[in-house]
Amino acid sequence: MRILLFAFAFLTLQTAYADGIDFFHGTWEEALAEAKAQDKLIFVDAYTTWCGPCKRMAAQVFPDAQVGNFYNEQFVALKIDMEKEMGIKFRQTYPVSAYPTLLYIDYDGTLVQKVKGAQTVENFIQIGKNALQKIDRSGQYEERYAAGDRDPELVYQYVKALNQAGKPSGPIVHEYLKAQTDLTTPQNLKFLLAAVATVDSRAFDLMEQHHAAILQQEGAEAVAQRVERAARATAARALEFESEDLLEQAKAATKKYASATADAFAARADMGFYRARGDVKKFLKGAQLYDRTIAQDNPTELHKLAKQVFQAFPQDKKAMQFAEKTAARSIEGSADYRHYYTYAEILLAAGKTADAERVATEGLEKASGGAKRAMQALLNKIERA
Repeated sequence: MRILLFAFAFLTLQTAYADGIDFFHGTWEEALAEAKAQDKLIFVDAYTTWCGPCKRMAAQVFPDAQVGNFYNEQFVALKIDMEKEMGIKFRQTYPVSAYPTLLYIDYDGTLVQKVKGAQTVENFIQIGKNALQKIDRSGQYEERYAAGDRDPELVYQYVKALNQAGKPSGPIVHEYLKAQTDLTTPQNLKFLLAAVATVDSRAFDLMEQHHAAILQQEGAEAVAQRVERAARATAARALEFESEDLLEQAKAATKKYASATADAFAARADMGFYRARGDVKKFLKGAQLYDRTIAQDNPTELHKLAKQVFQAFPQDKKAMQFAEKTAARSIEGSADYRHYYTYAEILLAAGKTADAERVATEGLEKASGGAKRAMQALLNKIERA
């Protein structure tokens, strides 16, 4: 009977986890306490019941399995109706003027990041990752460590905090590992995963050597998230040192240990690296991969991709052809004037003034307020060309 009850509880947990974000049900003060207990940030969905974009996120983004896996692991998530008592009180400390507003708050009440507007699944996850990178809790461990405290849990938390903040942790990792005789203890397996800051490191090599045990203890999601974070840091180093070898190591690591996001990672990494290098051919290969794996038929992502390609290589014929086709796809079924604005800009740059005028006119009909003035200014520019 106990086995059956455990199996049922496990399946229930897995189902809830796969169904998207498991929002915390409690007061703001209780959410702060829960976040501190779990050493997590708080994610707040500041919404209203009449907000259309809020409803779309609630229906299409929050229930996504990928979103649930990431946000349930990294955040205490809370939905707050800004027009009810809890929301009115919340707004006194954290002003909100647009809906939805997505807030990322540390458990001490510090606002880490604030983003306005509805997001796609991909953007929402990336925004969460950006928030995590802004946290630096290493200071609360530094003093004790400097005073000679080498308690394993303290060192683990210190290294974890340093890596999360993007600070060097190598000397501390090296000192700790040098003193260990058995790396297969639960504490040390946990430490090995937390110690991975880049994929070109001894900590990563040791993680690979003990991967099976770490995977069993920490879970596939934790391993994938740590490797992807280390791969992003390695890709940044690749750009800094102009090293294609480092770039390939980063991509190989995600392919091996974070396969669900490996293609998306490779697309972004290649576009960033080869844009900086001025290699349009390899940049476009990355853009094509981005199209297949991230953008697909999503107007927002297609618009973002078209704009990136246009801004990166406006003088290259093949890049401009790709940007034009992508921008054309971005306006299909889109009511966002910005998609029309970018498409018209690309057409104008390509010398297709008649098409640019047509698209800008369509965009003008979809714009309002200040956006309408911006769209009209572009139309005037096209007419003068």
